[in-house]
Amino acid sequence: MSEVNNKEHRLIILDTETTGISTREGHRIVEIGCVEMINRQLTGRNYHVYINPLKFMEQEVIDVHGLTNEFLQDKPVFSQVANDFIEFIRGAELVIHNAKFDVGFMDHEFAMVGKNLPMTEDICTVTDTLKVSKDEFGSPKTLDYLARFYKVDKLVDRTYHGALIDAQLLAFVYIEMTRRQEVFNLSADDSGGGDSNSIRRLTTERAPLRVLAATADEMTAHQERLAIVAEKGGTPLWRS
Repeated sequence: MSEVNNKEHRLIILDTETTGISTREGHRIVEIGCVEMINRQLTGRNYHVYINPLKFMEQEVIDVHGLTNEFLQDKPVFSQVANDFIEFIRGAELVIHNAKFDVGFMDHEFAMVGKNLPMTEDICTVTDTLKVSKDEFGSPKTLDYLARFYKVDKLVDRTYHGALIDAQLLAFVYIEMTRRQEVFNLSADDSGGGDSNSIRRLTTERAPLRVLAATADEMTAHQERLAIVAEKGGTPLWRS
């Protein structure tokens, strides 16, 4: 695994598929899909694994993600992939749609393995795009809704709701959803410290700025240009 510069902001866009909706009913993770972004750019590094849940799945669940009991039978159990998974997400900001669900299942799996494995909050920070959508739209929105709204729904084939497929789609949604964060922070703080995007005030002790007046040739060229504009029926904004 390659090392990442600490100055770079590393995001892991994550999704899981499970045997059901509640860990209290004994349901387990059957698929984990992650895509990596650094400084809001996809790096091409993914983490993807299918997991044998050691639990029989009902047909209605299979119809959602397309993973059958037979397909998962020879896949590794969670304890066999736990350490590699933890190392992939360690130190990153996880971006998850409905994070409470996925993190709940992850922590449940970590706890079942034992061996002093950390919980998710011990190794990552988490951003829940479901909560972000509520702030943005006034009510929480599904990933499908957001994909259509931001016009990225055609970028990924989602015949089935696979974990890696949904993580890839969420990455495109996240980029669009947070695009406004790229603008400057117009802070009223006069301190001039810290944020490189904040307004920095010039001190009154600074040297006067040099004023460069237009030359005679430049003034003549300017008047000639205005005459051309006038011939075409135009009027400069400062004269209108």
